[in-house]
Amino acid sequence: MIKRNQMARTAEAVTAPRVSADVQTRVVNQVYTWMTLGLALTATVGYYVSESEMLRNLIFSNGLIVIGLIVAQLGIVVGLSAGINRLSGSVATGLFILYSALTGLTFSTIFLVYTASSIASTFFVTSGTFAAMSVFGYTTKRDLTKLGSIAFMALIGVILASLVNMFMQNSMLELGISVIGVLLFTGLTAYDAQRIKEMAAMVTDGESEAKVSVMGALSLYLNFINLFLMLLRFLGVARNE
Repeated sequence: MIKRNQMARTAEAVTAPRVSADVQTRVVNQVYTWMTLGLALTATVGYYVSESEMLRNLIFSNGLIVIGLIVAQLGIVVGLSAGINRLSGSVATGLFILYSALTGLTFSTIFLVYTASSIASTFFVTSGTFAAMSVFGYTTKRDLTKLGSIAFMALIGVILASLVNMFMQNSMLELGISVIGVLLFTGLTAYDAQRIKEMAAMVTDGESEAKVSVMGALSLYLNFINLFLMLLRFLGVARNE
């Protein structure tokens, strides 16, 4: 499970009084552009590694390297979330790009485990669900703050259950985690879309605009990746089947 960033704290750190609708729209567009570029980089790196026997052996023949990659990914997310107020916009952007590339290294196993057609179909289902919830979150007049709070508590439960199931290997528990995970990240997508809209309306300068763009992109990127992984458990077809 990939840890999400703390959007509320970030908003307080890098935003202030409201700006024009044009600036708000520009920032929101930048958020989704960076998220899309991050996903494209992750997919490209993952596919390239999966096709290279040398790189596969280099990364996955040593458990310490895999652990190091996971720790590095978590470190970047935590570092961005906690230190966004001290980081420059360019550094934050660089860290997001690095995170997307590192995620591609670990995600290369997906191309080895599942068929290309099932990966593609799951991606399209994820994209459709993500787009629908993003539009809902952006356009709804309903305050989704309570939804975000409930989803965050559910996220902690899913993480703990996933850790426990690593040792139990219970198929029913895994199914339950997947179902809850799909609902969870669907809801978080709507909540974050609304939150990003509010953050984009309060940028003060180019520097805060860059930070909001990167942090918003990271939040949506994590929602998309996790939703994809949860759906892949239902829709993915193993290569050996």
